[in-house]
Amino acid sequence: MSVPPGAPSPRAVPPGALAGIRVVDLTTVLMGPLATRMLADHGADVVRLEALAPQSSRHSPPSRNPGMNGFSLNLQRNKRSIALDLKHPDGAAAAADLAAGADVLVTNMRRSALERLGLDAETLRARQPSLIHCTANGFASGGPYSDRAAYDDVIQASSGLVNLFERVDGTPRLMPSVIADKICGITITQAVLAAVIHRLRTGEGQSIEVPMFETMVAFNLVEHHRGHTFEPPIGDIGYVRLLNPHRRPYEAADGWICLLPYTDRDFKHFFRFVGRPDLADDPRFSSHSNRLEHIQELYGFIGEVAGDHTVDEWLSFMEEQSIPASPVMDLGEIHDDPQVVATGLMPLAEHPTEGAYRQVNDSVSYDVSPTAIRSHAPRLGQHTREILGELGWHQERIDELLAAGGAAEREQDT
Repeated sequence: MSVPPGAPSPRAVPPGALAGIRVVDLTTVLMGPLATRMLADHGADVVRLEALAPQSSRHSPPSRNPGMNGFSLNLQRNKRSIALDLKHPDGAAAAADLAAGADVLVTNMRRSALERLGLDAETLRARQPSLIHCTANGFASGGPYSDRAAYDDVIQASSGLVNLFERVDGTPRLMPSVIADKICGITITQAVLAAVIHRLRTGEGQSIEVPMFETMVAFNLVEHHRGHTFEPPIGDIGYVRLLNPHRRPYEAADGWICLLPYTDRDFKHFFRFVGRPDLADDPRFSSHSNRLEHIQELYGFIGEVAGDHTVDEWLSFMEEQSIPASPVMDLGEIHDDPQVVATGLMPLAEHPTEGAYRQVNDSVSYDVSPTAIRSHAPRLGQHTREILGELGWHQERIDELLAAGGAAEREQDT
């Protein structure tokens, strides 16, 4: 991803694979904004439809100015912002006009709220049959949980992710990441792109539903379904190599390191290095299937010998033998990692109002249609007047809507 250090110029980078596609982003928190950010990075004209009231994703500290925190700077880049009061009749009318004129609408609003506002798929696609209408909710429609509220923590618990921790050491825990939001955000992007390709081929729009619960159940079972794939089951659920209390970073002589010998060849070299070449022929560890059967003993042994060498000694040996290994990196220092620096993953940029900040670029490289930072994250309502004008609203009508509090322009700088 090519990123100019200052305010990006539209002429500095190619237009992107999704240039000419307008996406209306009517989402909150993290899942939806992440999905639409990925579409925006690919060149889509993403219009972020925001409420006038503060949203937690914009206003959680720290920030230099209200509404422009770390979430906003990286999740709202390459988007334009229109701020509307959907409870105001003209504000709701503007939202409906905007959505009906788009190629894609992405929303995580409740179904009942969408229907009340005329933003449901049936109403909008009656106006614009080619519209791709994507809703993301906690649970799929048609099931007994369909109207339940859901956030990442709830989905981690309901989808079985929390139970994976419980299976390791008896204590259910949440992963210290909003992984359900992020996985489902990526799934939204994949679903929208598939629908865009279908529309390019056929001219047809469609309705898409991305349910968090079902998405995460499927995600969790990829490697853990195991014997429960069969009916009746022919083995336990869960991949034993992963559900192992000894599967963890190991304490070396001077720090922490992840060591992952995996193949027969890896273990032959590993056992020789730690002074136990005899274990390569030990029936417990001589083959992949045998190692899985005795995985707790094996990983327990690795933990015992890890402290015999320093992190650098381990890394030197593991790299020499092409065995996967890594020191445990401090997340707060990851921007200084040589690989991160060399690939330009987290460059510094200068926001017009927020000053210097660190971007997190798209990690994928394209030699013809690269993603890019084409514009910095907007302030709330920064493009309200511009976007309403594109909808054909006369300036008098726009002025009346703003004066009546049905919409808002850009927040005042502080």
